[in-house]
Amino acid sequence: MTETVGSFFGQTFGSVHSGGGNQYNFLFQEAASRLREQARRRTIAEEDRTHLAERFVPPPGLQRARARLEQSHTVLISGPSGSGRRTAALMLLHDLAETGGTLHELPDTSDDDTVSSPLDTRAVNDGDRLLLDLSEVEEARYIDVQNALSDFRAGLGTRGAHLAVVLPHRLGYLLKDELKRLTVEIGRPPARRVLARRLRCDGVPFEKAELNESALGKFLTHASMRDVADLADGIRKFRDSSPADRGFPHWLADALPRQQDQSARVATDLAGEQSGRHKALLLSLAVFHETAPGAVLQAANFLLGLLSHPPDTTPRLDRADLHTELSAITAETSANGRVSFSVPEYDRGVRNHFWTYLPDIRRQLRDWFQVCLTELTLSADDRTGAVNRFAEQSLRTDRPEDLTWLAEQWTSRQAPVRLIPDAAQVLARGLDDERHGRYFRQRIYDWATSGETVDRLRQVLVVVCAETMARSHPDQALVRLHHLARRSSGQVAADARAALLRLTGSDRRLYRRMLDRLSTGIAHGPWGKDRDLFLELADPVRLIGYRDVRDSLVSCWTGVLLRPVDSWCVPLSRWLTAAEDVRHRDLVLRVLSASCARDVRVSGQLYRVALRWAGAGGGAERPRTVAHLLRRINSDQGIETYDHAV
Repeated sequence: MTETVGSFFGQTFGSVHSGGGNQYNFLFQEAASRLREQARRRTIAEEDRTHLAERFVPPPGLQRARARLEQSHTVLISGPSGSGRRTAALMLLHDLAETGGTLHELPDTSDDDTVSSPLDTRAVNDGDRLLLDLSEVEEARYIDVQNALSDFRAGLGTRGAHLAVVLPHRLGYLLKDELKRLTVEIGRPPARRVLARRLRCDGVPFEKAELNESALGKFLTHASMRDVADLADGIRKFRDSSPADRGFPHWLADALPRQQDQSARVATDLAGEQSGRHKALLLSLAVFHETAPGAVLQAANFLLGLLSHPPDTTPRLDRADLHTELSAITAETSANGRVSFSVPEYDRGVRNHFWTYLPDIRRQLRDWFQVCLTELTLSADDRTGAVNRFAEQSLRTDRPEDLTWLAEQWTSRQAPVRLIPDAAQVLARGLDDERHGRYFRQRIYDWATSGETVDRLRQVLVVVCAETMARSHPDQALVRLHHLARRSSGQVAADARAALLRLTGSDRRLYRRMLDRLSTGIAHGPWGKDRDLFLELADPVRLIGYRDVRDSLVSCWTGVLLRPVDSWCVPLSRWLTAAEDVRHRDLVLRVLSASCARDVRVSGQLYRVALRWAGAGGGAERPRTVAHLLRRINSDQGIETYDHAV
């Protein structure tokens, strides 16, 4: 069976809690479920790559890029923003024949300070297909990566590995001359073809002439590939929810306005408006769109108070009621009691306007949103939508720290536990962001390695690493989960270990990397929990034919065998049972004997446990297994062996 990262996902996260019984259990399950339901923008899991490949339209220049990748084992993809550079690079790697390696994205943080180079050659195995996305990298890191690229590339050919690099279009002037021969510029794929391909794959019926509609043509002229994908998804959703007598022109007419930018209209509407209450209602509805009118009013009052707006001293019954005030901002209440703007995408235009043209109150907007999520009575769907909207603006205006601040506030000991899924969601949104994903991966690493991180936040990090980070950056998810398993206790540590077992259980490369980390930790670190994790994770026969795997197993067992016998005798019995199979016997026993070769006392303990195991029953292979073990121990210690030893 082929092991892939993709097979790890789609599983239930498991039973998790953090000291509050069933309530915690439910909330962390809700957090995991919410993250699984979020749109996956940057995933490289096999199931998602296959889905993407079906909808992919090759851009101009892709054939040249493919030839360069095959010839040089490396290609650098250049192109304007919105042209689909990352998707093109991913599809080039996806289309390569599998030769035993995996397709994964190279880590973009220097975890554990294990290497000085920004590119870690240990992340490369035979036949690997590697993605390096530099599209949103800052200048200093771009230069550092280029300086390290020559040495990194040197080993690709001998390992049969391939590397596709997505270049930052805005930093083209910094590209080193020696890398230009590896660079291929791709163009923008025909947007109409991209839309048609996606619609066909989603089973949306349409006539070719219907894609020539003038408003659609105007949109497609300037739309990014992501916007085209969003339009196709919107058409599909209206197809699914529309009456049977409506067809493609109706679905398009409903979906297209939702892709239009209403910022200019909002600016015009606000140009002559001086009422603070009017603006507060406008922004509150934009953030808490399609919620109950009472929630919008309460949010507006919170905002006015936080901004020290003077109260209205007019008697309440002399003032307009909420229906009148909402009508004044072009809002309407539906039959189900939800209030929304009457113009599609007007809510996004309002949010864009406030965050763009009132930059001096962005910190207060963060505080306001925290109060609203804490105090308002909202459904799970209401909260999900509001968090997405706020996160979008924080990331768009380069304030990722607002989201990490919220995550800390919502997981503090004083915060209501119902905020736990919201904390997980803001971090997941940050991880998925093209420009700020690296910031969140680094921040999560800092939390995971800090002794001051509270248990609620640790538990959220386990969920976020397992459900979101592992889809796009499994190596970095593994490192963070390992630190959480080391530094946590109780249920948090158990859940981190369980997530690690699932992650490494579905990917051979990650399994080997985890064994390497454990061997280093057991040999040189103070982490006693690494020994327990090793005994839980290590499989006696999995990949044991590889020398590096055996070396890691020996290093780990050497440390484990120094502990009291009761702590390892049961796992050892499992290994001895695996050695009953003659196909694996020699390699399994070679690992065990090498683990105690330097300590006669330890080898004696191991042999006595093996004798008890053999005497506990079982077939004729047990005595043979123990005899083989003794021969290996004696050989490793330079002792002449005798056939009658057992």
